[in-house]
Formats: sequence, structure tokens, C-alpha cells
Amino acid sequence: MKQSKDSEVLSVVHPVCCGIDVHKELVVACVLTSAKGGSIEKVIKEFRTFTDALFELREWLLEFQCPIVAMESTGIYWQPLHNVLENDFEIVLVNARHMKNVPGRKTDVSDSQWITELLRHGLLKSSFIPPKYVRQWRDLSRLKKKQVSAVSSYKNRVHKLFESANIKIDSVVSDLFGMTGRNLIDLLLSGQTVNFEAVKSCTRGKLKPKVNELYRSIKGFFTDHHRFLLESLMRTVSHLEEEIGLIHSHMQHLLSDRKDIIDRLIEVPGIQETAAFAIISEIGDTLKTFENSAALCSWAGVCPGNNQSAGKRKTGKIRVRGQLLKSTLIEVAWAAVKKKDSFFKEKYRRLRPRRGPKKAIVAIAHKILKVVFDIIRNGNRYVELGSIQFEKRKERSLSKLILELEKHGMKAVPAS
Repeated sequence: MKQSKDSEVLSVVHPVCCGIDVHKELVVACVLTSAKGGSIEKVIKEFRTFTDALFELREWLLEFQCPIVAMESTGIYWQPLHNVLENDFEIVLVNARHMKNVPGRKTDVSDSQWITELLRHGLLKSSFIPPKYVRQWRDLSRLKKKQVSAVSSYKNRVHKLFESANIKIDSVVSDLFGMTGRNLIDLLLSGQTVNFEAVKSCTRGKLKPKVNELYRSIKGFFTDHHRFLLESLMRTVSHLEEEIGLIHSHMQHLLSDRKDIIDRLIEVPGIQETAAFAIISEIGDTLKTFENSAALCSWAGVCPGNNQSAGKRKTGKIRVRGQLLKSTLIEVAWAAVKKKDSFFKEKYRRLRPRRGPKKAIVAIAHKILKVVFDIIRNGNRYVELGSIQFEKRKERSLSKLILELEKHGMKAVPAS
């Protein structure tokens, strides 16, 4: 069978397109244009990454009437380019892991040509780029997460400092930075004589009966050197906690018109306001980019990977690493499985013996993200099925088995 001259193994999806190889100080752009007669015109040009040079790149692309541009998601360096081009072109941001270069062709020029060739034939899959306002929410949420991590680090340093000074407060109190713990820290910082009455005045709530233990725990070798170090650490902790509060207040202000979505997300077990803010800042408030909940779960990295060869299903490890939404969902899942009489707790209880705690908790995160998709995309509310849902499934399965037995002329008899 003869093949037509006009037929191609790979069809041309974008007759005019551009591929850009992005670096910190230089970008290399390659424009491919399909000319009359089937020939291809290729133009390559380099630009600096200063803003005025990127505007020159935009004008250069507009001269070619190029509708679509592809570039690698190289660190943070793609964002200045995206800021300039996003209003005039369709941007295809490509994960470098999905686009391996041809061996032996490793130069900036060949990289840009290879990106353009793949884009021309529609072989590039674009990464998820949310709208600008969602990206701003994401910046705030991620900054807050970094600050919370920094606070935890400095609190751990306080624990180490107390151990070095024979101070054992955290052996008595469950939270060193709770009300009683903070009062005792202030007592040490004040330089006053640490006596039984002073410790008693610092004690609050359920720790009042433990005054004797607290007094024993605070007696050690706390010197002026330790006091100076503790003052420095506590100043940093206080500053970071203040910054976290400011960021949270600013996010509340920005998301005030999304209060309905936030309230519906909070109804899901394990999700509080902070987690709701983190989730909506990572995936947005519409989810129009994702066809269904399965696509969202795959992007977030909470569903098993597909690895099948020769008709055999091999281990399906999760391929997505470092996904910030995934870490938030895992935290939410751990909280959800602790709620009494909840569907998630019962599901986790049944999965854990077979799959282990880590895989079981990822499965719960998967379930929660499906619920989040239904809430945001379809506008529904969370309905708690409860642990009784599994009993109903068991009864339905048993009814089906009894019907099958009756079809074969047999009868199920309860065991004595």
C-alpha cells in the first residue's frame, strides 16, 4: 500500500509555534513557520532576561503572529518570561522530566529547536498554571508554611537549650509553648529567683496538681549565658508567630469573597481554615483545568502509579514528589482518621492491616481530594456516610450471595 505524499506519521498541530530554552540570564527562542509548499522556516534568536529585553522578545513573536509558546519549567526562571507573555500567547509550561532531549544534541540552540519540534506536533503536555490571583494565594500559603516550619525549628532549639542547662520542663508539660510553659520561660528570662511560689504562680489548668514536679524540673544550671541565648530564640519565635498571624489575616481578607467554598471545605473531617486556605491556594476555586477527580488526584500525586508490562501489573509507586498539596492532604488525612464514627476512620481501620499505615493514609488523602473536587467543582456539600456505610455494603454483598445460592437450588442456613 503506497503512502500519500501529503500524509505524515505525525500530524502538524501548530503550523506556527515557538520553543524557548530558559536560563537565568539568557533565553533562546526558536520559531517554526510552515511555509507554502510544505517547507519549514526556522528562526532562532537569543534574548537577555532583563524585562525590556523580554518585551523585545514579545514584539518579535508578535511579528511572526505566533499564537503558542512552549518552555521548560526551569526553577523560578520561567516566571519573568511568563509575566511578559501570558496576556498575548498561549503558554505551554513543560516539566523537564516529560521532555528528554535527544542524546548528543545538548546546546541551548538545539534545546529550543527540540522544544519547538515537539510543540509543533502536539507532543508536549502543559503543566497546570493557575490564574494570577490564585498564584498570589499560593505565594502567601507557601510563605506561611515556611514560616511555620521555621517556628518549629526554633522551638526545637529551645528544647535543646533547656536540656543543656538541666531544665526538664518538657518532661512534665505536654506543650512547652503552652500557657504554663510560656509563663515558666518568662520566669527564667526575668532573672528572678526561681522558688516554689514563683513556679506555682506560673501554673495553669490541669498542671496545677503538678507544681512539685514543675519546680523540680526547672531547677538546673541556667546561667546568664543560657538566658541570653533563650532571649534571642524567643525574640525570633515571637517575630515569626507575628508574621504568620499577619499572613493569615491577609489571606482571610483576600479569600473573603470565597467564604462559601471555605465553609463547605471545613465541613470535611480533618480540614480546618488553615488547611482550606492551603488547598484552595494550590488548586484554585474552579478546577476547570481538570477533567475529573481522577485527573486532579493524579496531578497531586495521591493515587497509585501505572506500571504494567507484558500483561503484568508491577509496583505502582507514586511518581509525583515534593507536591505541596499532597503534604497538606496527608496532614488532613491523619486528622480525619481520628474523628469518631467517620467514614474515613473506618476506611483507614480496614486498609491499615493489609496495606500498612503509610499507604493507608495516602488512600485516605485520595478519598479526601475526591471530596474536595466535588465540593469546589460541583458546588456540593460534604455528607458524612459514617462507619455504618461499610456494614450496609457487607449486607448487600451477603444478599447477592444468598440470591446466587437460590438460583442454583441451594439455601443459606445461619450457623448455629
